[in-house]
Amino acid sequence: MLVKWEVRTKKYVRKADMPKRYTPVTAAADLEKALRLLEGRWKLVILFHLFGGKIMRFSDLERAIPAITQKMLGQQLKAMEADGIVLRTAYPQVPPKVEYRLTSWGQSLCPALDAILKWADRCPAHVRKVSETRNQKMLHRLAPRTAPE
Repeated sequence: MLVKWEVRTKKYVRKADMPKRYTPVTAAADLEKALRLLEGRWKLVILFHLFGGKIMRFSDLERAIPAITQKMLGQQLKAMEADGIVLRTAYPQVPPKVEYRLTSWGQSLCPALDAILKWADRCPAHVRKVSETRNQKMLHRLAPRTAPE
């Protein structure tokens, strides 16, 4: 948002419709802030389950993402709600009913993430091969070690 002096009110006002001008430094900083909103092992998985206007209950998300714990799912949803990406609707009934859906801003991530997926698919073969080798080495280092018998 840009700030502009408004003569009539003699105040600075923010103009949302004015395009923000970026320098390489401010562009990088703002993009890093945006990517931090999506950090976390499960946030993108949750996003892809909710894209398309889907409304899912907590238990539906648990079933859709079997590897996630209840605690982690709750933490990720709470963070996404605080960031304005997910909307939580709680119904006052027994048993409790809570539904999650994307906000319009959260839904607007779909084309951006789709563009990133298409960009990644165009990765040159020699770069992809190096990345896969690096990922396999990292996974091997992170794998739990079993004690020799």
